[in-house]
Amino acid sequence: MVLRMRSLHLPPNLPHSLLRIAALTIFAVSASAAIAQDPFPQLHQDLSNSRIRIAAADFKPSGSDSGTVAQKHTFDTVLYSDLQNAGIFDLVSKTMQPTATPGYPTEINLAQWSTPPVSASMVAFGNFAVQSGRLVVNGFLDDAKNTQFPQVFAKQYNEPAGEESARQIAHRFADEIILRLGGGVNGIAESKLYYIKLGGPNDKEIWEMDYDGANQHPITHLGTISMSPRVSPDNSRLAFSALDLRAGFTVKMYSLLLGRMVTFNGGSNSGAPAWTSDGNQLAFSSSRSGHPEIWVADTEGRIAHQVTNFGSDTSPTWNPKTNGQIAFISGRSHLPQLYIMESDGSGVTRMTDGGYASSPSWSPNGQFIAFAWDRKYGPGAPGGQDIYVMEVASKRWIQLTHDEGRCDFPTWSPDGRHIAYASSAGGRAANSRIMTMLVDGTQKHALTGAGADMPNWSWK
Repeated sequence: MVLRMRSLHLPPNLPHSLLRIAALTIFAVSASAAIAQDPFPQLHQDLSNSRIRIAAADFKPSGSDSGTVAQKHTFDTVLYSDLQNAGIFDLVSKTMQPTATPGYPTEINLAQWSTPPVSASMVAFGNFAVQSGRLVVNGFLDDAKNTQFPQVFAKQYNEPAGEESARQIAHRFADEIILRLGGGVNGIAESKLYYIKLGGPNDKEIWEMDYDGANQHPITHLGTISMSPRVSPDNSRLAFSALDLRAGFTVKMYSLLLGRMVTFNGGSNSGAPAWTSDGNQLAFSSSRSGHPEIWVADTEGRIAHQVTNFGSDTSPTWNPKTNGQIAFISGRSHLPQLYIMESDGSGVTRMTDGGYASSPSWSPNGQFIAFAWDRKYGPGAPGGQDIYVMEVASKRWIQLTHDEGRCDFPTWSPDGRHIAYASSAGGRAANSRIMTMLVDGTQKHALTGAGADMPNWSWK
């Protein structure tokens, strides 16, 4: 997929030193290479041309259990997909790999993997067996260029047999590889996405799925309209808003550990909750003072205080690096715009310069904000609502989606290398599906079918 970069919006007084940009090679579906300019090299440094070339060999089967073949196929497929999705590897095609299947370090011929046409720097391989109802997997990662001491690490997994166990072991092995080779940043293969599944006009429940779209299943069964799910940093609770016939939309709390609703006093006409990265506070929008303002409360909603006092303030998101700043959307200057402020409400700064902004999400490293933006908002205006990323310090931005219909609700992966969002063909809610992409706008693909909206990526 080609990354199409439109003109950068640069403030007129931007220092010359900030104009330096790095070249980023993007490959089109036709396999022809095109050069795009990367305004944020520090954002995309993991996704540069210096990707590690890695091969993921099919694991060698052992034992005679009838379940080995099918479960090994699941494992091999998921491992390859996880490494391909990571965004930091140049993955060797299966068709280019040697025909021999190494199961142990003594069985691998590194020269076959390190020389053309494979030319791998790293090789992941191992053996796979179903024994007495258990999955026994031995995984190895070798440096194909280091003939004297090739082994980077070895891992053994022993879990109850089954397709799901095979998937999870593949995720764990992939995350271990990504951690070792990706600069010490944890992989996302074991992370989850929470989202809204559209049933009928009055039926929108919260669902959960794996990061790659597998294992989609409902979490809530409230029989009402739920919105804006936000999972806590420890993955134990979900804050969201739901329609109450007496109190309107109200912030609710669901315990993922207990499998039921728990107490949160959000008050009537409240919504858009957001967790601090330490899990000790929630920001949300509430009209308890008469008009929508940003409030901050403890995790039960008992101790709450108002932060803004302008009206029409909503969609807060914390700077997860410091918990000292909140980005939010406000209509105080007519059309909704993106603002940031200190967590006590001081130092309010407008970030966007027009159009219609919504749904901000702060990056894990605190340097960037992803948000939805219709820059040419108005009847008959060209373009539409797309996903943008803005550098907080400079207010520079890049556009990541183009011509996909209405795009909204971006959410960062915990490694900061991916963004999930909702895309609606024709702008219709019924057509909305969850998409994912790398932070440079490449490798876009759908995670769900139609009827899915408002994704939120888990913290780990």
